[in-house]
Amino acid sequence: MNGSEEQRILILWDIDRTLLYVGDIDRQVYRETFAEVVGCPADRLPARGTGVTMPLAIRSLLLNNGVPAEAVPGLLQRMVDLLPNRLAARTEDIRSQGVLMPGAVAALQAVHDHKSWVPTTVTGNLKPNALLKLASFNLDRYLDTQIGGFASDDDHRPALVGIAQKRAQAKHGTIFTRANTVIIGDSLEDVRTGLEGGASVLGVPSGKTSAQDLKEAGADVVLDSLEDVQRLMVAITSVIS
Repeated sequence: MNGSEEQRILILWDIDRTLLYVGDIDRQVYRETFAEVVGCPADRLPARGTGVTMPLAIRSLLLNNGVPAEAVPGLLQRMVDLLPNRLAARTEDIRSQGVLMPGAVAALQAVHDHKSWVPTTVTGNLKPNALLKLASFNLDRYLDTQIGGFASDDDHRPALVGIAQKRAQAKHGTIFTRANTVIIGDSLEDVRTGLEGGASVLGVPSGKTSAQDLKEAGADVVLDSLEDVQRLMVAITSVIS
């Protein structure tokens, strides 16, 4: 790479279980917000580590706890509106209970420092939630979050790739396609997002999904972790060559 404009690569980082893990805090926030909006406790919470967007997780949460289908759209929107404030109230818990995934900081810094690579995020989090999590671990300095894709933009996660590509193109003047876009994530949903949305996929088995399952789902490369930064850099280059 010589850093020329046509060789720019858009790097789309997943957040939860790829870069950091906040434990049960997200689920606690779902629980609190559900009780506030619906008026009773939730018996069944969303599955862990699936990578689906928050609006879709909330929709399932409502339906799985007996909320009539016709009431779901209004209640879902109320929960979406409330969730960022609920999570913000847990900022200290995120900092004290959350953990960085192995190698995350060094990997982010290496990608950030590469002059022709454009690092941002595509995530199932609402944008305020994503920014709060990243800032809690000082990871936001390595990502241009203004050009990312968030569940606030679209609840269909593969659509977020195109959103991020268009935002990056507007800023950098480079057309981003599958040929020069890479997703790095831990879940089957990350793989699907790349396959359907238009990006190569580097899988990292740091969440609930095994390396074998990531590979079988269609990840172009599966890394053991983010700890081998040189391997990560080589993998990014290999999938866009």
